[in-house]
Amino acid sequence: MEYTTLGGTGARVSRIGFGGATLGLTNYLGRFDPDDAGDRSAMFAAIEVALDGGINYYDTAPGYGGGASERVLGEALRGVDSSGGCPLFVATKVPFSMDSTDATHVRASLEASLERLGRDHVDLLQIHGDSFTTEQTDAILAPGGVIEQLHSVKSEGLTRHVGFTTEDNNDSVYRLIRSGRFDTVQVCYNLLFQHPYDPTRPFGSLLEARRNGLGTVTMRTTTSGTFQRWVAMVNPAGTFDYSSALVQFVLSNPHVDVALVGMRDPDVVRANLAVADDLAGRIDLTALHERYV
Repeated sequence: MEYTTLGGTGARVSRIGFGGATLGLTNYLGRFDPDDAGDRSAMFAAIEVALDGGINYYDTAPGYGGGASERVLGEALRGVDSSGGCPLFVATKVPFSMDSTDATHVRASLEASLERLGRDHVDLLQIHGDSFTTEQTDAILAPGGVIEQLHSVKSEGLTRHVGFTTEDNNDSVYRLIRSGRFDTVQVCYNLLFQHPYDPTRPFGSLLEARRNGLGTVTMRTTTSGTFQRWVAMVNPAGTFDYSSALVQFVLSNPHVDVALVGMRDPDVVRANLAVADDLAGRIDLTALHERYV
C-alpha cells in the first residue's frame, strides 16, 4: 500500500481510503441491504481484507443509512488500532443546514457518531456538504457558527482535525479553503468530474487546497457508476473493465492525498489493493491534456 501525509495534519494515511457510503445506503450502486445477514457478512469480510492490505483511512457519516455505516465500521474496527503499520484514521461528518446552527448541534451529532463507532474520538470531523451558498458559508464562518463548534470539540480532543466536504467548485469552496479554519477538504473528483483540477490553466480547488496546506480527499473515484452506465450504452458487449483505470486516474493526481473507494465485497477490495500497488499504472495528467504536438 502506498501512503502519504494528509496535508498539514501530519497524519500518515493510505492513498486509497475505504468509503463508507456503500456500507449504509440501501440499494446504493446495486441491490443492498445493510441489515441483511449475507450483505453484512460480505461487508465485514471486505473491511478485514482492507485492514490486511494496509488501508488505514476509513470514511463514514451519520447520513449514510441513518447511522448504519457508522455502526458497521464501529463493529468491524473494534479493537483495531492500526493497519499497514500506521494508526487507523477514522473520519466522519456532521450534517449542516441553516436550521442546525445552534451551539449544541455539532456536539450532539458527534457524540451520537462516537457511540455508534464505539470510539472516544475521531481523527477527522467534517461538515457534510453538497453545494454551499454564500449565506450558508457566512453562517459557517460567523462567530458562534459551525466552524467554532468544530474547533470547540477539537480542543476537547473529541476530534483531531476538522474539514468539510463538497461536490462543488464555487466561490464558497474557495472561501472555506482560504479561511484558515479547516485542516482538510473532501471533493468530488474523477475522470468525468474534473472541475477541481484543470492542469492547463492551472486552476481548481485541489490546487487551492494545496496552496493553503489542507489535506485533500476525493470521493466518487469510480464516478458512482456514471461512467460505467455510459460505457454500457456505447459498448453493450462490455468488452473492457475500466474500474482499475478510473482509480489510477485519480491516484495519478499529485494533489490528491486520499482517493475514497466504496467497497463492500472482498474481491473488489483486493482488486483496488492491486491497483494501489501498481505504481507503473499511473499516468502523466499534464501530458494527457496536451493539445499540440
